[in-house]
Amino acid sequence: MGLKVGIIGCGSIARFRHGPEYKANPHVEEIVFYDRHLERAKTLASLFGGRAVETVEELYHDPKIIAISDCSSNDAHHIYSTNALLNGKHVLCEKPLAINVECAEKILAAQKRSGKKLMVDHNQRLTKVHQKAKQIIEKKELGDVLTFTTTFGHKGPESWGVEKSNATWFFKKERSSLGVAGDLGIHKIDLIHYLLDDVIEEVKAFHATLDKTDENGKRIEVCDNVVCALKTRKGRIGNASFSWTYYGFEDNSTIIYCQNGIMKMYDHPHFPLLIETKDGEVIKYELESIQTNENQTSTGVIEAFIDSIMNDKEPPITGEQALTTLKVVESILDGKHV
Repeated sequence: MGLKVGIIGCGSIARFRHGPEYKANPHVEEIVFYDRHLERAKTLASLFGGRAVETVEELYHDPKIIAISDCSSNDAHHIYSTNALLNGKHVLCEKPLAINVECAEKILAAQKRSGKKLMVDHNQRLTKVHQKAKQIIEKKELGDVLTFTTTFGHKGPESWGVEKSNATWFFKKERSSLGVAGDLGIHKIDLIHYLLDDVIEEVKAFHATLDKTDENGKRIEVCDNVVCALKTRKGRIGNASFSWTYYGFEDNSTIIYCQNGIMKMYDHPHFPLLIETKDGEVIKYELESIQTNENQTSTGVIEAFIDSIMNDKEPPITGEQALTTLKVVESILDGKHV
């Protein structure tokens, strides 16, 4: 007997990632879709052979639905994810976990009370390149990590969102809140925590709205660029850039500088993982390319989420880890200590 799952929010992230990955999972029997705009839910139900419901309560109160993906806008996560957990559903929440730490803590409290699984879609932890890099760092094959640099930038969510419009909710302060820091930056902060088995504790950052305008031609209410310097608990230092104004190819690269060499991830066009050693050796790993807005491949997130439910084990990205990352993003934007 297959599993029955629900999806809340039927925008691009549901259409291109959650929907197809649930559909491809052999353990999932049916997907039930909900969106405030019923036609969007019906469209995805038609695409993936599921069904649409008119109210979110139909998802919450269906005893056969054991898990829910919360693909709503950032401002609604603490509402939908909290209610799903308290109604006995396992939850996979899109990132960021919430628009602020206070709202995120409500979700974590609901998870503790319910005893259900809570996983957050920080999917960069699951790429083969990042997992291989973590193994190399853990084994100290290049010695200790000294510094790092990480970047995530593309043309902006208006080129990705369901409406393909600069009226996108990503540009609205009340719905997005964190701008590019919560959309792209949060992935890379989480990735640094994961790769280095460390936590960023100090932040010095600039953030600005440099180019994006809304549907009325006015500058958007959230930042479209962030540049920051970071220091971890273990004393590593690095820098990070996040942008919605990279008007060329997407950049999703991370470089780790160690005592005995350099590790480059998604920096080379043909070799997603490239190592340059101190003595001049170059080691090339032919692993998979990273998923981009133009190149949709499986993230492994749904597979990991379903596996954690079926085998009753901790998800690979927990609510607590996502909260730690969110605290850093808040610090980047408000200038306060992490």
